[in-house]
Amino acid sequence: MLRVVFLTGISGSGKSVALRTLEDAGYNCVDNLPVRFLHDFIAAARDDGLQRVGVSIDARSSSGAIQSLPETITALRALGAEIRLVFLDADTGTLVQRYSESRRRHPLTDKLFREGVAPSVEACIAHERELLGPLRELGHVIDTTGLTPSQLRSWIRNVVQADSTPLVLTFESFAFKEGVPLDADLVFDVRCLPNPHYDPVLRPLTGRDAPVANFLAAIPNVGRMIEDISSFIRTWLPEYLHDTRSYLTVAIGCTGGTHRSVYVVEQLAAMFAGRGQVLVRHRAQKQFDLYDPGDIPPQSRPRHSGS
Repeated sequence: MLRVVFLTGISGSGKSVALRTLEDAGYNCVDNLPVRFLHDFIAAARDDGLQRVGVSIDARSSSGAIQSLPETITALRALGAEIRLVFLDADTGTLVQRYSESRRRHPLTDKLFREGVAPSVEACIAHERELLGPLRELGHVIDTTGLTPSQLRSWIRNVVQADSTPLVLTFESFAFKEGVPLDADLVFDVRCLPNPHYDPVLRPLTGRDAPVANFLAAIPNVGRMIEDISSFIRTWLPEYLHDTRSYLTVAIGCTGGTHRSVYVVEQLAAMFAGRGQVLVRHRAQKQFDLYDPGDIPPQSRPRHSGS
């Protein structure tokens, strides 16, 4: 079966790095292919016997063509292609800084100038977010704020290597002091739980280490929190599937993103390991893994009931 990865997102968020990563993984890649040519290009790739194709799509395509992409993807799947869409994003401050450092012009600068709008970088980014909004809802969103190119390459490899399943479910830990990640669909706050940070022995460890896991597992409210979150997800996950959603990111936040949120994410990932493809992302640790129960030390595995 032909596997197709569409890369899109906000300019400056790392699409060039992601596209090169696909090339290194054996994908035949095309940058900035207009949406109206997608069907013919993918059909030709299938007829030529290609197995992996990567296509970068950005805001330089017309807004009408971008809005028609959902119908185009449906038609491509009818050809027998496996489609995966990855949307890269970053916060506006990070994007502005990247443009300042690279001294490159935003690709929508001329477009805004022709429309009589002062083409500041901030204005271009805001306009691009509006144009690409429909695509963001279709794909697996990765917030590249704070990521190095090597970290982004690792995250892209894990996303495209995930099995083809009805739903890719990502559990992500983060630090509230760094802000809520842009790629989160559901956000849960676990800062009300006891914090291992205040124990000098546990402070340098993470929620994946046995001493921290044992400390948190012994607290009844931690188990109750995990059960409540898992119950919410179990209840509403079918509705997300009925909404034809292919990706769902559940973000768990604590103060530093190191202990409580990491532990809760690991427990939830283990509980939902049998429900499609499960990814685990720890933003504070810059980790993004395909979940495998065998990777988790026995002391860190779930102590709470759930599916």
